[in-house]
Amino acid sequence: MELNALNFEFQILALSSLIILSIGLLRVSTKFGIPSLLIFLSIGMLAGSDGILMIWFNDADLTRKVGSIALAFILFSGGLETDWTKVKPVLWKGISLGTLGVLLTCLFVALFAIFVMGFDPIIGFLLGAIVSSTDAAAVFNVLRTSNIGMRKGLTSLLELESGSNDPLAVLLTTSVLGFVGTSSPTWDSLAWTIFQQFSLGIILGLLLGYWIYRGMNRIKLDYEGLYPVLLSASVLFVYAATDLIGGNPFLAVYIAGIIIGNRSFVHKRSNVRFMDGIAWLMQIVMFLTLGLLVFPSKIPSVAILGIAFSIFLIVVARPAAVFLALTGFKVDWREKLLVSWVGLRGAAPIILATFPFAKQLPESEMIFHIVFFTVLTSLLLQGSTIPFAVRVLGLEATLEQRASYPFEFENKEKSDTQLLEYIVPYGSASVGKFVYELDFPENSLITLIYRGDSHLVPTGKTKMEDGDVLLVLTPEGAEDKIREILSRMGDKKEV
Repeated sequence: MELNALNFEFQILALSSLIILSIGLLRVSTKFGIPSLLIFLSIGMLAGSDGILMIWFNDADLTRKVGSIALAFILFSGGLETDWTKVKPVLWKGISLGTLGVLLTCLFVALFAIFVMGFDPIIGFLLGAIVSSTDAAAVFNVLRTSNIGMRKGLTSLLELESGSNDPLAVLLTTSVLGFVGTSSPTWDSLAWTIFQQFSLGIILGLLLGYWIYRGMNRIKLDYEGLYPVLLSASVLFVYAATDLIGGNPFLAVYIAGIIIGNRSFVHKRSNVRFMDGIAWLMQIVMFLTLGLLVFPSKIPSVAILGIAFSIFLIVVARPAAVFLALTGFKVDWREKLLVSWVGLRGAAPIILATFPFAKQLPESEMIFHIVFFTVLTSLLLQGSTIPFAVRVLGLEATLEQRASYPFEFENKEKSDTQLLEYIVPYGSASVGKFVYELDFPENSLITLIYRGDSHLVPTGKTKMEDGDVLLVLTPEGAEDKIREILSRMGDKKEV
């Protein structure tokens, strides 16, 4: 049965049932270490034309549009929860991985596809461009549901890379497709396009992110529920405005998310929770839609090509690109291996694989199913073994807790006071000290301590423990001093 032919109520019933089933199976995926995105994708395939429900869906253009909007929200949510203080030390490493790493991966895969697999040069470079970036949705999802901590800086590096490398992959894909037409772009115009996309994406992300933050604090809404609506509309505005002006919309929304998330704004905690929920919904809808678009019966015909392509990407192209991109940085070889292994492919490559349909390439269907096979392999092989790889390489660290609080601080526009979250590092010199001994800046107050599964209201004689999450009410300008005090290491070695 064709999806468009179904009664509207049946369409809603089918969609809601698939979403509920996807959420219900999350516990199964967590228990057995299966990436949840693979669960969503499988449900979509089972409901599709070759599956149990036999829902006929083959609208590649609609899939591309749904996927692009979903990816924008996922990137914004990822940026919103990115701590700049953790990203700053790995910024240049992340930029190198997000640019040079993508270009090298594209080149290596293209050469393999052309000279080993026998593809036409355009198809070879198109395949290389489509799979050149790691997927933000997959990496964010796996890292936050794997329940394993990594050595300091690794999680931030992986999230920064996955959040920032999609724009170049999109640009490479559209550029290669440009050579298919009668009016192929020149190398000069291609270089200018790359510069324009990145420069405008960065500038608009910074400017619009700051304006949204200012607007959230200045506007006086009578209904708290309107703030998440305003923030959601702002994401769409940043995406559309940047795209229309000629910048890269994915880079812009990610940067806007970082700008907003690292500042204090009204109802911040509830808005962050809301956007996290929206990001989950977008992931589910996106992967269900991609699953519906796939015809599993056609995958066996490209299985041999898909296996060879996947193995080369995972075992050769990705590690080679990572090691070369991180040359000159102080990164341990084990960390490079782990970064190579966490190079997950997910929704972004599948969405990019729908682009050739717009050009009506004869090989569009083959490209799509090879890329889909590669994504399945990546999620199943790499995604499910990340915790094992972390332990084998000796890069495991104590998992930082994500605290939940029974109240929320509402920022006022003219107030210089902010409520910030700090984690007492394992091995910190502050461990074992009483609150009154911490020497925090004047007018700074620890309002709550999140320890294990409990909340503590501290007194001056409350002792600090490893891993405590502190909720500190402090004036602007004092945050670096507090962070410096807590980060001083004592006699203990960091776990």
